[in-house]
Amino acid sequence: MLMNKIAMITGATAGFGRAAAKKFAENGYDVIITGRRKELLARLEKELAVFKVKTLSLDFDVRNRNEVETSVNNLPEEWKNIDILVNNAGLASGLSHIDTGDIDDWDKMIDTNIKGLLYVTRAVAPLMVARGSGHIINISSIAGTDIYENGNVYCASKSAVTTLSKAMRIDLLKHNIKVTNVAPGMAETEFSIVRFKGDKEKAKAVYRGMDPMTAEDVAEIIYYCASLPPHFCINHIEITPTRQASASNLNRMA
Repeated sequence: MLMNKIAMITGATAGFGRAAAKKFAENGYDVIITGRRKELLARLEKELAVFKVKTLSLDFDVRNRNEVETSVNNLPEEWKNIDILVNNAGLASGLSHIDTGDIDDWDKMIDTNIKGLLYVTRAVAPLMVARGSGHIINISSIAGTDIYENGNVYCASKSAVTTLSKAMRIDLLKHNIKVTNVAPGMAETEFSIVRFKGDKEKAKAVYRGMDPMTAEDVAEIIYYCASLPPHFCINHIEITPTRQASASNLNRMA
């Protein structure tokens, strides 16, 4: 009996992660969904049931190394053959010049966007190495290569993701493991609401006069990269709305 492939998606309670979980399930993958908000994981699990695939929810914070290691190390045997890991958990917190930045915001971004990604990868990659196959998809941002005013630490954290993606590709090459860095531009999700700490008006202003991408648009790209033939790999892909050429070059409608 053929088993479904398994995709593990971090930060699956909202945004890109939630949309990606649905996309993989729709295409017959069993999915491991992770996140900090247990009630949202439970809601997503119910929504995924319509696709007639198996779902495993893991409630942990990627910033907590012990929680990550405990969750992955104690996976049931039938869930250990992870084919796709989508390192999606990430956030922006605050928007200020370096001399007035909130250090708590900096810690949150570094701990989530960099260390969290590393903790999860370190736990899951050996499972792929043991089988000699797998695909790690890291969600970065155009901010990783296109720095903008007030972006400082967020941009630096996503630059680290882009660099780590290249490093992982090299390190895991001999194990036949693909690594893809997905760098989205402007997409309307919870991202700006989180960045502005619940201020919906500020968040809405970010997208004013734009036709931004949706979480589903980005999920399509994530799945596309994962669904290509095994003999080639997209190493890096950058996607933006048509009205965005770079982090700071926008064509807003009047």
